[in-house]
Amino acid sequence: MLRLYHLLLGSILLVSIPVGAKFILPQFSPPKVGKPLAVARLSNPKEGNIWQKILGSAAAPTNWEVAACKGNAPLLCVSSKGEVLGTVEIKVYPLANNEDFQKKLVAAGIPPGSQVDYQSSKYQSQILSALKAWVADHYAAFVKDRQGEYGKQITFSAYPPQAVPVGKLQGIRYGFAGLNQQGGVQEQHIGHIAFDGSKLYVITTAFDAGTQTGKFEKLENLAIFQPYLYAIAADLRLP
Repeated sequence: MLRLYHLLLGSILLVSIPVGAKFILPQFSPPKVGKPLAVARLSNPKEGNIWQKILGSAAAPTNWEVAACKGNAPLLCVSSKGEVLGTVEIKVYPLANNEDFQKKLVAAGIPPGSQVDYQSSKYQSQILSALKAWVADHYAAFVKDRQGEYGKQITFSAYPPQAVPVGKLQGIRYGFAGLNQQGGVQEQHIGHIAFDGSKLYVITTAFDAGTQTGKFEKLENLAIFQPYLYAIAADLRLP
């Protein structure tokens, strides 16, 4: 059985994450391009499950296990007593194939191909600016999609992006949720994004019936695992 504090933590997270977040959304401008990731190409999927190479500390609640899923799909499996509770997905987008993020870097003051010291505070600030622009576009595209699907039945809520470490990289943590009129959570998404100078890393999981990969079947399990996901992201072997 899970320790009591895990359950209490999960309950707190379920209540606290969406509260007040819907007031953040008007700060974001509509996307100037279509779907932010549509122009990017993934790295070679035949190289094996990338989680086997990048997973550092596999933090998990008591009696839970975290390990790279079997096969080549870029999924991290979260399980308990042999039952998979959910997965976390990572997608890697080479900058050379990602015109959208190239433009965001230019707008932040970093032209593609320039010799950049990504460890300096100056360029870290510019990279964070480009990552925040990516998140803003992602939010806006998500809202547009869900408004057409849900109408007024679901309220879209987003909580503000935060600068956090993703391995040795400086990244952004973001998230959003769909709340139904009865107060329940229709869906919830948690993401991390980071850039190492040549590749964009996007790490996601969700509680969402429409999501095929990178999801939890039960909202309470996602809520319990959430702080452990943060610890795992911070300890990844990136770049």
